[in-house]
Amino acid sequence: MDYIIKLAFVLLIFIYTWFFQAQNQEWDIERALLKDANNMAVHDAAQEINDVERSQGRLIIDPTIAFETFQDTLQLNLGLDEGLSPKAGSRLHHKVDIVKFVIIDESIVGLSFPFLYEDAQYGITKYIQGPSVIAVIETEHPVLIARSKTQEPIRVPAIQEYKFNK
Repeated sequence: MDYIIKLAFVLLIFIYTWFFQAQNQEWDIERALLKDANNMAVHDAAQEINDVERSQGRLIIDPTIAFETFQDTLQLNLGLDEGLSPKAGSRLHHKVDIVKFVIIDESIVGLSFPFLYEDAQYGITKYIQGPSVIAVIETEHPVLIARSKTQEPIRVPAIQEYKFNK
């Protein structure tokens, strides 16, 4: 009887460890998907330059069109619907939230590049060399094992900048 109890205990630990490893692997996969999609989305958003301003030699990113392009690229690359919730067949399991979307360009009065951008809330510190789009997206941590402590969401920042030739 003692042997069976020990064997059952070892089996429980093995199964718990297996699920914990699977949950961590799922976190890694989802984070990589979010990072790649966010990088592509900020790149596409940064391409939305105001043509009138560009003809005058200034790089001004149109904020409305850039945000729409950012959302469209996220939807296409992550398999999301209009509300940024996963469609059937998407690798993600939870809604994606855009927690920060910032455009830093030549329309900001008194701003000169290079510019030190700092955001303590999301842990971003970077010298920006030119007009940029900065975005942070997040989704819920995948859960295979219910625990009393909830996991922090998967939060991914991305920055796309224009670098001026010197």
